[in-house]
Amino acid sequence: MKILIVNGPNLNMMGIREPAIYGTDTYADLENLVAITCAKYGIEFEMLQSNHEGVLVDKIQNAYGICDGLIVNAAAYTHTSIAILDALKAVGLPTIEVHLSNLSERENFRQISFTGIVAEKTIMGKGITGYAEAILYLREYWLTQSLSAN
Repeated sequence: MKILIVNGPNLNMMGIREPAIYGTDTYADLENLVAITCAKYGIEFEMLQSNHEGVLVDKIQNAYGICDGLIVNAAAYTHTSIAILDALKAVGLPTIEVHLSNLSERENFRQISFTGIVAEKTIMGKGITGYAEAILYLREYWLTQSLSAN
């Protein structure tokens, strides 16, 4: 199993940007958690963070035929990017949406989630541990799909 984890703008500033909202874990902490979780279950992964929408769209499109699932934290693009939504629809891979904070407790404009439209599941408000939960969910989803195909 191989998954792609895509992170949007400002997530490179984790631990610095508004720690009361996003926590004190750094992006390096997130990379470490993902690597440990994936290694434990024998999951291959690729992880990208970009502040540029087109880079994220290209990466999602490139996952077609290569990855078995996606984890997406589009950050601010969650609420604005039809392009990312369309890329997710185009590749048709099972997608888990993750957010460090609980969007339902945030500003009104953060209540809209375009990426959530195609997500199998949305995990929010759990900090970086939400990524581990998303990895395990995708693993279970993939195992279930593999068994039902046989």
